[in-house]
Amino acid sequence: MCSKRKSVFSLPSDSEKKKAKYNDDLQLAKDSIPSTHSPQSKENNFVLLRTLLQDIIQSHGDTQSHGSQTDTDIFTAATELDAALQRAAGTIKSTTKPYEGATLALETSEANVECSLPPLPPILDDMLERAVFTHPGVSNNSGATYDRLEVLGDAYIELISTKLIWDRFQDIPSGQISQIRERLVKNETLSDYASKYGLDSRASVPPDYRKQPKRWLKTKADIFEAYVAAVVLSDTSNGYCVAEEWLRQLWSPKLEKLEKPKSALHAKEALAKKIMGKGIKLNYIDERPPAQRGRGLQTYFIGVYLTGWGWNHKHLGSGQGSNKAIAGNEAAEQALLNEPLIEKIMEVKKAHLAQR
Repeated sequence: MCSKRKSVFSLPSDSEKKKAKYNDDLQLAKDSIPSTHSPQSKENNFVLLRTLLQDIIQSHGDTQSHGSQTDTDIFTAATELDAALQRAAGTIKSTTKPYEGATLALETSEANVECSLPPLPPILDDMLERAVFTHPGVSNNSGATYDRLEVLGDAYIELISTKLIWDRFQDIPSGQISQIRERLVKNETLSDYASKYGLDSRASVPPDYRKQPKRWLKTKADIFEAYVAAVVLSDTSNGYCVAEEWLRQLWSPKLEKLEKPKSALHAKEALAKKIMGKGIKLNYIDERPPAQRGRGLQTYFIGVYLTGWGWNHKHLGSGQGSNKAIAGNEAAEQALLNEPLIEKIMEVKKAHLAQR
């Protein structure tokens, strides 16, 4: 049964105003799309469909408390379709205007393909919103700063990213899940998102923080984490779903770069190209005996080890598979995901070659 109906003379609440503002922004995006008779009609229709889906997703929270199962099914279908369109529309620049404080920043991939950020979801509680942008160093009241929020936001981000990787890469070991997650949740990534959405420009921090690169990077990452927590807390009925779908879309371009090639094994070649040289050895070794899986099937366990550039039998990664080629390729993939180590080896290689 529906909740008590409001009088037509009732004033809208602050949260309703924010939702209305967010929906108005989406409507502006619809109005700005040119006629479907233009040469870009296919791309424009793509953007229009995504905008309409975002409208459905954002407005769902207004009615969820008394919505029917049909409403829930529509919301679920809309979020799934929107995520699919986000993955398919990597080269389409969205004209959607983000919520207040956001900027339509573009992330450039390694292939120089630009894709727009998903709209920034609103925080429906003014006190939480102020706290998100207040550094603990400018207030003695921890409840009025992001001190506690960023801890909760960090937990939400860890959970959502882990579940996303779990769903998307169903055949990788736990070590690779952790490595991929680190790429999504590290301070550099979250700080970059905070800048692209303009969250850093709204922050109240001690005067010297912005002049200290490392400290400012960490502060921006904390603000992003706090923002995620505030989105969830400010909408008890739907906040987590909104935050989860937003982060899934935000991380999608990064995960697309990690999708495994289906037709060939390339990781060994890629690893060799990065770190091999004259007299350098990459050894793929059985780390333990194959495990029997029944009906004559086996699982092989291979590790890749580097000897050279100052390292002796250095473990780079481990993998498993139904044959040694697959297991070895997975070991190389895991090694490539360990970016700090591979970059360090490449720096040593470069320095050595420069001395020749």
